[in-house]
Amino acid sequence: MTTSQRLLRRVRGTAWWQELGVVALLYAGYDLIRGFIAGSTGRAERDGAGILHLEQVLHLDPEHWLNDNLSRLSALAVPACYFYATLHFIVTPAVLIWLFHRRPAAYRPARTVLVFVTGISLIGFWQFPTAPPRLLTGAGFHDTLAIFSGWGWWGSDPAVPAGAAAIANQYAAMPSLHLAWALWCGVTVYRQAGLRWLRLAAIGYPVLTAAVIIGTANHYLLDVLVAAALWAITDVAVGRLRPARQDRAAAITASSTSRPSD
Repeated sequence: MTTSQRLLRRVRGTAWWQELGVVALLYAGYDLIRGFIAGSTGRAERDGAGILHLEQVLHLDPEHWLNDNLSRLSALAVPACYFYATLHFIVTPAVLIWLFHRRPAAYRPARTVLVFVTGISLIGFWQFPTAPPRLLTGAGFHDTLAIFSGWGWWGSDPAVPAGAAAIANQYAAMPSLHLAWALWCGVTVYRQAGLRWLRLAAIGYPVLTAAVIIGTANHYLLDVLVAAALWAITDVAVGRLRPARQDRAAAITASSTSRPSD
């Protein structure tokens, strides 16, 4: 049996409850960090103001322009709100399930990248709590989801359905997990899909996500850039470690099969 065949067998033998256990562990970490951040709103606002000031110094601050224009156009703002509040909950698990069943050889490395990106982001939320633009006092941003809350089911709470505010961490802007997950989804589908329209959609998804999360004043441009860099570094690291692990596994197997029997 070849190394690739052994990997496929391992993936197909993975129990679904083990994968749910990984998700539960990440959520437990998120919930714990949310508790740590709960009393740090002053620091979160200072960190957010510091990011915005740095962007202004560098002349890389499109947040006000995007937010002002989006808020004036309800025909775009309402779909953007739905996009922000729903798709990362739908697309990310859908891509994971698709990989698990249709691209099992690619599932483990892709899942590993997603887990590490999420885990590192949780550490970032803990060590660098950041208020999003819409929560910066006196900064002049429009809270797009709040303005158009009458058009949707999210109510006055950000990013989640009405009544689910308990699971939302409002000071988890840096890095943007929305963008990191969208980039992971886009690149993963682009690499594994054969249909041209699906690959085009994979390219557009993270681009549109970046525009939406900045335009709705839920993230800064720097949040997006840091999230993209985090994903890229993790993807390269996992990609380089995987062949080394496969080589070690092949060497162990070859050694065991060539050893003379007693």
